[in-house]
Amino acid sequence: MSESLKPSTHTPFTLRLFQNTDAEAVAQVLTDGVRGHWTYSAEQFREDGQPDRLRLVAVQGGRLVATARIAPFGSGAPDALRLDLAGDGAAFGPLYLATLGRLPAGFSRLLAVIREDWPETMRFFAAAGFRNAWQSWGAHLDLSGFEFAPFQPLEKRLFLEGYEVERLGRDAANADWDALYALYQQGSADAPRNPTTTPDALNAAEFREVVQREEVAFVVRWRGQLVASTRLTPHGAEVETEHTVTHAAHRSRGLATLVKAHALAWARAEGFSSAGTGGTVLNLPMLRVNARLGYVPEAMWITWELGLSGLA
Repeated sequence: MSESLKPSTHTPFTLRLFQNTDAEAVAQVLTDGVRGHWTYSAEQFREDGQPDRLRLVAVQGGRLVATARIAPFGSGAPDALRLDLAGDGAAFGPLYLATLGRLPAGFSRLLAVIREDWPETMRFFAAAGFRNAWQSWGAHLDLSGFEFAPFQPLEKRLFLEGYEVERLGRDAANADWDALYALYQQGSADAPRNPTTTPDALNAAEFREVVQREEVAFVVRWRGQLVASTRLTPHGAEVETEHTVTHAAHRSRGLATLVKAHALAWARAEGFSSAGTGGTVLNLPMLRVNARLGYVPEAMWITWELGLSGLA
């Protein structure tokens, strides 16, 4: 059931709580706001009744023109709420102020994640006193032009040192799954991260189930041991690199480059058209690996931060 908010004499917008009949309009506003980077559907927007989540909408002339949402940010920042704004930038101020009056208790800061080439939201968060706290990168590779041949000398050198790359089968031995999970844990602990690039932690059973159900894993063996890995998740015509890690004792040899090159060659042979990846700008080793592979960086993702203590 909708609830109208007190109208302001300083804004032409009517603000109210989201209702299910708004779902299609909200999906379009969000799709437009991210410039088609993702496509949202009405089915994604249904009231879930959880008290720590809130969506407001701004209506002008009978038409929904903007929306704001708050929800827990997730495991990367358990003390934070995420604020998302989309639509007519003139409505962001009224929506933001209305949201501040309805924040759930128990959180110490607001975070917002915006691409630097979305000017209406970038301008708003800068003007509203948020801090440009972290930067993340995304990159894509056109697989139609990817060739494995430039990496054959690296493969030959590493083969002579005892390293071999293979695709890990879903029916691999339990010992291999244990070793892959150990690499995942090491990579999660060692890789530079920020709140936006910190995935939810998985236990061994959850990790194996996700990889077997959704992903394709490639590994490097050295004397039978798994010492490096990368994982791909297919999304339509694209594959996304989920996690690339090398055991600490085997780094600086080119294993990450080689295992990702093998994974990309497989993706091209399977008919995928592009590959995507990303992470924090602090992860310089992976930035160098992706540059060698031919990934083209996109506009950065900015994580804006605002402490709530001074807003009470």
